[in-house]
Amino acid sequence: MVKITRVLHIVTTMNRGGLETMLMNYYRYIDHTKVQFDFLVHRDFESDYDKEILSLGGKIYHLPRLNPLSINYRKQLNKFFKEHKEYQIIHVHQDCLSSIALKYAKKNDIPIRIAHAHSTSQDKNIKYLVKSFFMRSIPRYATYLFACGSEAGDWMFRGNNYTILNNAIDIKTFIYSTNIRNEIRNRFNITENEIVIGHVGRFNYPKNHEFLIDIFNEIHKLVSNSKLMLVGTGNLQNLIKEKVKRFGLEDDVLLLGSRSDVNELMQAMDILVFPSRYEGLPVTLIEAQASGLPIIKSNNIPEQCVITPNVYSLSLNDNVQKWSQKILETYKNYQRNDTSSYIKDAGFDIEGNAKWLENLYLGEVKKL
Repeated sequence: MVKITRVLHIVTTMNRGGLETMLMNYYRYIDHTKVQFDFLVHRDFESDYDKEILSLGGKIYHLPRLNPLSINYRKQLNKFFKEHKEYQIIHVHQDCLSSIALKYAKKNDIPIRIAHAHSTSQDKNIKYLVKSFFMRSIPRYATYLFACGSEAGDWMFRGNNYTILNNAIDIKTFIYSTNIRNEIRNRFNITENEIVIGHVGRFNYPKNHEFLIDIFNEIHKLVSNSKLMLVGTGNLQNLIKEKVKRFGLEDDVLLLGSRSDVNELMQAMDILVFPSRYEGLPVTLIEAQASGLPIIKSNNIPEQCVITPNVYSLSLNDNVQKWSQKILETYKNYQRNDTSSYIKDAGFDIEGNAKWLENLYLGEVKKL
């Protein structure tokens, strides 16, 4: 009987975010008779993907919230690795603070230690200097460096060699379908002549929802039959709800929360708007392009995510009038069709990428 290689992914939670969705895409397509994923999470509540992880044969372990300055946290992390000698591979997704798990994994003789960069910056708050300090030591403790794109890898690993692991998706589930589009729009009482502007992402500082609401407010003044569909949750969600209410847009902004049917919701949208302050390489933009959506994004988002001819960039220094004009102009001139071949040709199909990652894990273990 072939021994299964168990890979420990170290994350914050397994809620529906870009990083977590990317991991689940790979997990679903990995050969589970050869490789299994387990997860070390840093929250004590049940996450969106937990039930699916358990159904696929994965294990979920819990540690307290990561505090890089906490002696107690480090003791618990060290204790975890001492008690779980079965792992030969850890794959860490904690951005700047990944060095802490990597350091204690090395201390406990885990031979294959992967750090994975998913972003191109950090919030410039009081924690920034601490995070920057810990980020510098990631290459010292990692045996492999992965990044979602070159801008994320360059930013996090500062001149060290890294490998790009694509934020691959299951393309066939996103292919444009008029039947699904009509079904979803009917479900939300959206008529065919209404414009649906979409966004999928956490309600947090990088995603810049407050500017998105300003843009939609301007659009709605110009085109009253417009809707804004927001998918996701996050710590800024209540602030955004308050802003929507202040503008009197409660009937026109759909706050859908965390959803498992993003692929279908995208069929109902007419255009995706993504005014992020910074990103790694958003899975959402790959998904949106696979579904045939045109996209207006900020030029802070790496151009590596541009696969179809239907993606346009604007500066966050441009005013809401310019953003609104570009959105409406793009909507008016766009004919939606099947763009899935672009995504496959660009190397973002999950099947091939999952096989590559599986072979890497198994190949590294074989060398031991």
